[in-house]
Amino acid sequence: MLDALNDAGHALLGIPHVGLYLALLWVAYLVWLGGWIVLQKRAPAATLSWLLGLAALPILGFIVYYLFGPQRIQRQRLRRARQRVSLPAGDQRAGADEGAELARLGHATTGLAPATARDVRLLVDGKATYAALLEAIAGAREHVHLEYYIFAADRTGTLVRDALVERARAGVAVRLLLDAVGSAGCTRAFLAPLLAAGGEVAWFHPMRFGRFWRRPFLNLRSHRKIVVVDSAVAFTGGINVTDDENDGLRADAYRDLHLRVTGDIVRALQLVFVEDWVYATGQRDFLSSIAQTLPPPEPGPIAAQALTSGPDSSWEAIHRLHVGAIHAARRRVWLVTPYFVPSEAALMALTSAALAGLDVRVLVPRRSDSLLVTLAARSYFDELIAAGAKVYEYGPRMLHTKALLVDDALALVGSANFDSRSFRLNFEVSMLFDDPGIAAALAQLIEGEFAHAPRVRGDRPHPLWRVRLPEALARLLSPLL
Repeated sequence: MLDALNDAGHALLGIPHVGLYLALLWVAYLVWLGGWIVLQKRAPAATLSWLLGLAALPILGFIVYYLFGPQRIQRQRLRRARQRVSLPAGDQRAGADEGAELARLGHATTGLAPATARDVRLLVDGKATYAALLEAIAGAREHVHLEYYIFAADRTGTLVRDALVERARAGVAVRLLLDAVGSAGCTRAFLAPLLAAGGEVAWFHPMRFGRFWRRPFLNLRSHRKIVVVDSAVAFTGGINVTDDENDGLRADAYRDLHLRVTGDIVRALQLVFVEDWVYATGQRDFLSSIAQTLPPPEPGPIAAQALTSGPDSSWEAIHRLHVGAIHAARRRVWLVTPYFVPSEAALMALTSAALAGLDVRVLVPRRSDSLLVTLAARSYFDELIAAGAKVYEYGPRMLHTKALLVDDALALVGSANFDSRSFRLNFEVSMLFDDPGIAAALAQLIEGEFAHAPRVRGDRPHPLWRVRLPEALARLLSPLL
């Protein structure tokens, strides 16, 4: 084998003007691929990074770009506009206050109109969430729609699967949409009882590396957690279906937050699921059949709005709503996130609020499930503290809550982390509430977390090799995290 390679190398070098030919081929490669990247009109720093990487490592760089490079999905730009006509709109808000302005921004960037909720429950940790979820599933009479990033084949996953199997056998339509990467451990054998009972399972962006003419969506995942039961009650937030988040089974389970909602806002979450299901399965008539089963609108007392974002839209709606809400703050900004790797706009919004004298607090885990993300997050602490923000590191368990509280009424809770991956690459869903009651409940929850989260000191030790250099290197990779 080695002899054959040596012979091939000598033969290649023996070709007259081979160096010139290789140089011309390299230039043509850069012009072709570089032109493609430049025409995407992305951030200059990211564009230059890709160009330099592809130039320095022609073969390896191309493979990395092919698998992980920026991609836009054109799946729904026209389809969403057509589909949304089929579902009745929710109750729309008017007004000139900050909440109404953010609601209009959310509507413009997602196409999902502001709505209302009759009831919103904050579900803390997995034990409470799974109990409420199983209760809702047991009461299903028409359908149960579920979309998850992680659905594990463990004790918690088995418990939920068996509840779905029971409903499917009773004639309830059960549809389960799973991310192909996050739920890779959810095998066919594990799902077989649900399929045998008449349930349906679909995969979001399954890996198909054999189709080399089509780039795989390896880096574009559905990070959403949505459950809709009979178009009447819905769940969303940060909790997946896994023992890792079940504090009823594990003392070290993630600390997390989920939502149970009823009212017109369920329509929006139903629509988000339906669009993802249609995209994953190609069942184009599915939306119209669901639209016929929706109950008549019943406005509730809580102003609520579903927000979505993903690589199928260039507006980065959840990113914009975070930044917009922080800029709208007049008294306080409390942010809870497991992954704190902010964009320039988000970091400037936080530091500007702190410099203006607002009560800005950032709560992150003392150690996340990724050492690289932990180091990258800490690289931003000094700037926040210098601006007057307070930073806390939650210690007992891995903090997985994703929430933003602004002043006394605005609350944002969902699946999106405060990082570039959630803002730009993942398909995410969050809920925006403009309600003093929800804000007060969230404030009480966050205040309770501070008791287990020592405040980060501005004068903490910064040894070069153990702290400053690792944090700086991790921050350098922050756009990729």
